[in-house]
Amino acid sequence: MNIRANILLRVYLAFGLIVLFAFAVFLRLGQVQFVQGKKWKAMADSLSTRYVSVEATRGNIYSNDGSLLATSIPEYELRMDMFAGGIADDKVFNEKVDSLGYKLAQIFQDKTAKEYARYLRKGRQDSARYLLIHRKVGYADLKTIRTFPLYNIGKYSGGLIAVQQNKRILPFQALAARTIGYKNENVANGVGLEGAYKEYINGETGKRLMQRIAGGVYIPVNEEAEVAPKDGADIISTIDVNMQDLAQSALEKQLIKSQADHGTVILMEVATGEIRAVANFSKVEEGVYKEKFNYAIAGNQDPGSTFKLASYMALLEDKLVDTNTMVGTGTYKIPGHTIKDSHGSIGVVTVKKAFEQSSNAAIAYLINSKYGTDPKKFTDHLYDWHLNEKMGLQIPGEATPAVKNPKTNKSWNKNMTLPQMAYGYEMQLTPLKMLSLYNAVANNGKMIAPIFVKEIRRLGNPIEQFKARVISEKICSDVTLSKIKSMLEGVVLEGSGKQIVYNPLYKIAGKTGTAQVADANKGYKAKRQYQASFVGYFPADKPKYSMIVVINDPKGAYYGALVSGPVFREVADRIYASDMQMYNDVPNRLVGNTGTPPTKAGQSKATQKVYKAFGFKPLFASKSEYYNIIDTSAGTIFQENSERKGVMPNVTGMGLKDALYLLGNAGLKTKVLGSGKVISQSIAAGTKVGKGLGVQIELN
Repeated sequence: MNIRANILLRVYLAFGLIVLFAFAVFLRLGQVQFVQGKKWKAMADSLSTRYVSVEATRGNIYSNDGSLLATSIPEYELRMDMFAGGIADDKVFNEKVDSLGYKLAQIFQDKTAKEYARYLRKGRQDSARYLLIHRKVGYADLKTIRTFPLYNIGKYSGGLIAVQQNKRILPFQALAARTIGYKNENVANGVGLEGAYKEYINGETGKRLMQRIAGGVYIPVNEEAEVAPKDGADIISTIDVNMQDLAQSALEKQLIKSQADHGTVILMEVATGEIRAVANFSKVEEGVYKEKFNYAIAGNQDPGSTFKLASYMALLEDKLVDTNTMVGTGTYKIPGHTIKDSHGSIGVVTVKKAFEQSSNAAIAYLINSKYGTDPKKFTDHLYDWHLNEKMGLQIPGEATPAVKNPKTNKSWNKNMTLPQMAYGYEMQLTPLKMLSLYNAVANNGKMIAPIFVKEIRRLGNPIEQFKARVISEKICSDVTLSKIKSMLEGVVLEGSGKQIVYNPLYKIAGKTGTAQVADANKGYKAKRQYQASFVGYFPADKPKYSMIVVINDPKGAYYGALVSGPVFREVADRIYASDMQMYNDVPNRLVGNTGTPPTKAGQSKATQKVYKAFGFKPLFASKSEYYNIIDTSAGTIFQENSERKGVMPNVTGMGLKDALYLLGNAGLKTKVLGSGKVISQSIAAGTKVGKGLGVQIELN
């Protein structure tokens, strides 16, 4: 054989081996693909894993008094692996599936027992490894379900898979709901406290290993997270649950009565700037109001006559007028417009009287005549008081104030803008912005930015605390401040607020406001609608709280005193009646020597009935069913004693019958020592108590 033949033989042999090997490969591929395909696909699925995020338990939001405003509770989605280790045997499954169906039907009541049994058998037939059983299952129900047939074989071998999902709930439901807010991934800054403090509340997500099974479904490899989530921090808000309830109730009642479009109430602690209550209601249908928009911080509108405080403060500070300066009322003509007082002329009166009676003509004349040649001097005061700036609130959504300036605003009208600004038009301010100005007067001139959150805690330990930011240490001189305070008290004692807001038990200082609201597109003439306001503080001689009430588009009466005044009075009265510290400062002239004989604390209706029969007229500041007695050097005051679930009532001074009634309603077991009226109780009033707790009262 020559060399050429030898080479060709080797080439053919190598080629043949390659062809044979290729044929074997294709043969094996066909076998794997078509003969063993299901086996290898299942194995591939079983080896496919990935990590998924595990949501952390979100932090709680608490009120100022420790009540829970928002919390997360575990909620579960129940699935079932129809071929888990403990139920892989058909005999075990078939023996128990009907019993399981009966139990599931009993607890969920959405299918019959037979329907559940058929559903489970169908899942078994389809080789389901992640069959949906039920969504939104509570923890208590989950504990019960784990005892059901098949599921009780073992935590993992019974086939039950519980996927935890946290559900956010508000224990007080609609109370302060808009302020609390909610988590919304589509809103950049979130809504309310939930949105503003989401970085603290949300915590840090963990990781769980998931395994892919047939059908492309992933199931947990085990029920424990591979990387545990870090629970969110708790937020301690400034909201007081009882005050919030008062504000919402009073506002809603007045909105329904006046058939208004919307309204807001804000209650603020003077010294700290802490918001104790904020209510916002919008009309959704006749007689029905819901919280849909936060008018308190985002509702920019002309403030109306409540703004006269700023106008008079500028005049007094520049010494252009004094409280006894005489000024005309009724009408004031400017080019193209006549400014009229809604209640007509009261003649030529003092500046103080013009303020108390809320004369538009008087303040328009004063501002225009004193600042007309240099309007910037007036607007500089407004800018010095930062009325043109945002307050940097802890809650997102604060509207930007609009306060005109003759140097920068092209819309400034040399004839009309200044006199109309004098009584609260041609500007845009939120209710909270106006309240901050009045609060500064009550706070001896110190203007502070309101706060909604006072502390952040993790595992019960404070990690961050907040104090109100000081906007201005002193908005005006003490002389001006003293005169302004006297004028604000005069509004309630002698002026536009006398008939509705005045209370003989304590002093209120404030200002009424009525503003015509412009249509966004058609101006003021399209439709006459008004905004009624009352803003002030109490007690006026030692201010503790400031408050603003704004009601938009009331039907019928629309003046601030008539529409917003009753809301202010109701909230202030109830807070005053329940605050022991305020009673220590009640002037003797207000309490008076009533001549009322001493009585036990107890049921108010029964006591009033007896007093009436004997011709006595006690000063009841309470509207609740029960009251406590407060003795002063000049007489007696009857303080409100409202029952609160889970809180120890104050039974000191009561007879045994009334004390046992209140303690029994609180779920307490009472031990009684002595007779007469209660002189001491073993658990302090206001302490949180649980049902069945023992308490000892001593009578004498």
